[in-house]
Amino acid sequence: MKNPLFVGLDVGGTTMKAGVVDNNGKLLASVSLATEAHRGQEPGLERMCEAIRLAVVAAGLTMKKIAAIGVATPGTMDIPAGIILDPPNLKPWRNVPVRSYVAKAFQLPTAFQNDGNAAALGEFWAGVGRDVHSLVLFTLGTGVGGGIILGDIVVQGEHSHGAELGHMKIEMTNPRQCGCGRWGCLEAYASATSVVKRAMEKLGQRGGAKSQLQAMVGKVDGLTAKDIFDVAQKGDILADKIVDEIALYLAIGAMNMMHIIDPDMVVFGGGMIKTGDWFLQRIKKYVSELAFPVPAERTKIVFAQLGSDAGFIGAAACGRQLLAMK
Repeated sequence: MKNPLFVGLDVGGTTMKAGVVDNNGKLLASVSLATEAHRGQEPGLERMCEAIRLAVVAAGLTMKKIAAIGVATPGTMDIPAGIILDPPNLKPWRNVPVRSYVAKAFQLPTAFQNDGNAAALGEFWAGVGRDVHSLVLFTLGTGVGGGIILGDIVVQGEHSHGAELGHMKIEMTNPRQCGCGRWGCLEAYASATSVVKRAMEKLGQRGGAKSQLQAMVGKVDGLTAKDIFDVAQKGDILADKIVDEIALYLAIGAMNMMHIIDPDMVVFGGGMIKTGDWFLQRIKKYVSELAFPVPAERTKIVFAQLGSDAGFIGAAACGRQLLAMK
């Protein structure tokens, strides 16, 4: 097919987003729908197909113009089989045959991938990593996810659980418990959820430092990670200390991947990067102190470019790879 077009779908616990992408990674149109996982997996699968159809319509096209589809989802999965196994954020779904359902519905080549891996591939193909050969992406949100790209290869592991960057162990002397139930994970220290939790603990300590954060605890939506970063920029001592700790923890994560993978680039994406370059500079400072001199000097450490589009653009790239394999 000349000038092929692809549809990528990124399914999240709250929303799913689909977009049509051309052969160079340029976005033509996208749509978002509520995932409504509580309705069950059969309605969920049809919801995925609806999002794909609506994205194609939004681009002013028909399905006949689409060469392949890629779908990215969270949760434990069997990537070669195209199945979501037991996703914590998509309950009550279990053993959901995503790839076969979508492929049958559209009669098109369909790829299936973990959402963190897809986001990494999206940044590699059409985002901040366009000019490098390899990258590691950390996604910073409610949890910490990620992906590893070496050349055009997504490192997904033998059992579909590779690149779980948020669950590398960074502290085992007096570890915090992670949302996964285990202890000492990066996610337990550097996710938006853990940032707020640690701030609340510090505010509750007897004789703790006075902070602007105390006035924000009683807000309708409660204290947020954004609040912490905002007051840190204004010179709040407690908030600044928390932000500095986050930068250190992320630098430890980056350093570990630099020493194991030795990528061209380490990328940070997600809500926290909206804080600006000052936060990135703190991460870089700690990386330069922790990493071996050569990777510390040569590895680019940057913020992501594609935002929430990275997942479905990367999913589309997975569909594109199917054509390349033919």
